[in-house]
Amino acid sequence: MLLKDKVAVIYGAGGAIGGAVGGRFAREGAKVYLTGRRLETVRAVADKISSHGGFADAALVDALDEAAVEAHIASVAEKAGRIDISFNAITAVPQPGTQGIPIVELPVDSFLAPINLYMRSQFLTARAAARRMSKAGSGVILMNTPEPARIGAALVGGMGPAWAAMEALSRNLSAELGPSGVRSIVLRSTGMPETQTIDVVFGLHAKALGITPQQFQGFVEGMTHRKRSTSVAEVAEFAAFLASDKASAMTGTVANLTGGLIVD
Repeated sequence: MLLKDKVAVIYGAGGAIGGAVGGRFAREGAKVYLTGRRLETVRAVADKISSHGGFADAALVDALDEAAVEAHIASVAEKAGRIDISFNAITAVPQPGTQGIPIVELPVDSFLAPINLYMRSQFLTARAAARRMSKAGSGVILMNTPEPARIGAALVGGMGPAWAAMEALSRNLSAELGPSGVRSIVLRSTGMPETQTIDVVFGLHAKALGITPQQFQGFVEGMTHRKRSTSVAEVAEFAAFLASDKASAMTGTVANLTGGLIVD
């Protein structure tokens, strides 16, 4: 197993991506500490993992709350003895009023909302993990962004700049923490239609363009080499690899899972 006896903290674990990554980590032998703002959805993921013989702990944590993040990770470190992996999969920003609107018509607060919220949460969770990982001399911080972090895309408002800022934060974390044995990597995927967030987003873009959500999805997938979106399972599978010692040479970089939508 790739992650045998590793200790992973996952934020936004009640969502499709966080839940899938938590499940994959557990199947690879990790002890997963799952968090989210809706305890019932996080518990459902934890119960599923436990039913298959894995270790999962569920906790109510608002990943935008500094005190809550620090208190939870301190508790995990005390109980488990260390923190090996941190993955923040929250989707904190309501998409209506954020995407599907021309940038010249977007209110400044709507533009700044994703930048402020995503960067606050990613900074808080990464910092909390890094403080403990650097003392231990090892650890992996993972993030996930979609393709507008790298390419110019219309009608995404502040989301593209927010995702690009996440990737910049990851590079800076790697530069500072690498000498202490801590790695930081971003998984860049396409938007995943399996998630509720992308389902809403595709609807907003389709409405703005006067087409159906299915047509918009086809347009986006047509730009990939595989002619399909990245799946949640593919992200979870590769997250487990990146979090493992087999990927020890990778840090300060972006793992390109866009299926050719972005060609490096």
